[in-house]
Amino acid sequence: MRTKPPLTDAIIYALARLVDDAQKERRDPSHSDIEFCVTSSGLERGDPKQSGQTVGKAKRVRLILSWAIENSFEGGRDFVDRLIAMVRSCGGFRPESAHYVGSEEIQAFRDVLSAEGFILSPDGHIQPAVLDSLVGTELTEALGAYVRRAQRGSEDAALVVGTGKDLLEAIAAHVLVEVWNNNNPPHNFPTLLGQAFAALDLKTSADNPATSGTPQQRLQRALYEAACAINTLRNKQGTGHGHPWLPSVTSEEARHATQVMGIVGDLLLRKLQERMPS
Repeated sequence: MRTKPPLTDAIIYALARLVDDAQKERRDPSHSDIEFCVTSSGLERGDPKQSGQTVGKAKRVRLILSWAIENSFEGGRDFVDRLIAMVRSCGGFRPESAHYVGSEEIQAFRDVLSAEGFILSPDGHIQPAVLDSLVGTELTEALGAYVRRAQRGSEDAALVVGTGKDLLEAIAAHVLVEVWNNNNPPHNFPTLLGQAFAALDLKTSADNPATSGTPQQRLQRALYEAACAINTLRNKQGTGHGHPWLPSVTSEEARHATQVMGIVGDLLLRKLQERMPS
């Protein structure tokens, strides 16, 4: 299952720049091409053309995606995917093409994708960052991008492309490398996560509430238990190849579980960053 590109306010504005030809000679994709992407992604209600407005291509894309981010998030991600494919097919990423969008515009789009854990190839293909090649601060930042997506409920952030591990497994293993220099983490998830919590001086359910009874420590123990519960909902056979949750898990439960993964992941990464030299 191919991961669709992310959708954020920064991506909306950077993508709009790729189709903006108001100050230049006309280039494709055309308004008709944009309309095809709109229809295919089911975003007609967000298209200003439907209400009789006449706007340029850049503003049209901004308005469509600004509507989508509030009303049809997955449709918006699909629109981004389709529009980038349209720009690519028109030669927008080839400097020798009459429809080349410009090096500055491409770099700006590449930068906002990178902040979300995605890579834009020179020929205009978008793919999740391969984390196996990253270490140290770069890996911390890349994992942080996945955490932000998980907090928004993006289920594809439940899996880390390039490692085959769940997001929390990847973060916990990274913590052990950075804090304890342990490159051989345990395979058992509760043990792995428990060691990561211990490395960051966080409490787990194994700690005695009588000796770790502050509200903050109680919350830490609860988050550890929640993460272990979420791990039991994983579809282990489907990891990396399809739906990451067991068939009995509803879409609402999966969204809530993903958001909790983001909360726990954010806790671990923030505590890790506090320990690392600036």
